[in-house]
Amino acid sequence: MTTHAHRFRELMNAPEILVVPSAYDALSAKVIEQTGFQAVHMTGSGTSASMLGMPDLGFTTTTEMAWNAKNITMAVDLPVIMDIDAGYGNAMNTWRCVREFERAGIVGGHLEDQVVPKRCGHLEGKRLISTEEMIGKIEAAVEAKTDPDWVLIARTDAREKLGLDEAIRRSREYVAAGADCIFLEAMLSPDEMKIVRDSIDAPLLANMVEGGKTPWLTAKELEAIGYNLAIYPLSGWLAATSILRKMFAELRDTGTTQDFWDKYGLRMSFDELFEVFDYSRISELESRFVVRTDDE
Repeated sequence: MTTHAHRFRELMNAPEILVVPSAYDALSAKVIEQTGFQAVHMTGSGTSASMLGMPDLGFTTTTEMAWNAKNITMAVDLPVIMDIDAGYGNAMNTWRCVREFERAGIVGGHLEDQVVPKRCGHLEGKRLISTEEMIGKIEAAVEAKTDPDWVLIARTDAREKLGLDEAIRRSREYVAAGADCIFLEAMLSPDEMKIVRDSIDAPLLANMVEGGKTPWLTAKELEAIGYNLAIYPLSGWLAATSILRKMFAELRDTGTTQDFWDKYGLRMSFDELFEVFDYSRISELESRFVVRTDDE
């Protein structure tokens, strides 16, 4: 039987780019699946925002991320990869978190070479660990995984402080250490992205962040450059936050949400909403398995 990890590796190595929208919880993951995508990415920034109401500055823990990962992988029948930040500590913490996340059903993740606690890759002030320390983390992650198809994506944030050449050099070292894919963060132009593609002999991940440092390209444009994967870590929770802000402002100002949904073309029926999370199937299972007493 083909595992989700094997399927994801096939998709990553296919000629066409794999678009992997980012979920911040189980419900957003189900919407991604029902929209027709082939894989899900669990966003670290969105998890921190939705679970803690905190920015992407290293506040989440291995346990909290594993809990969210488990909920997402149980909600969908798709390969799920995730943000594993900087491994939540040293190489041994990285070893432990990869074990936790694989057991939660995750099929791969991106590990970055920032100092703990990390910062969002599109914020200023990032600090890096040495290449040697990152190689130790990569080797620990490779040791930790039990499925050979589990995909380790090595991310470098060296572009900002050390320049593109050093970021490429680090990326090559990370591939030699066992990384399956490279995520070179915060490139500043399509030309830089092409240089990276020509310089690294491994699959590449593009991080598409609305308002971020990297050019906001379409999937076809990324595919033409030669990228294999594209993730969208901000898109889902940016959309949710903007709609919630409008809806609650409407409620505050008018005392009702009666007109809101039609005003913005967002009308969804009660039945449609419940079918997002398979209410009819769950109801059928309930009727089969739950014993009712006579007075019910």
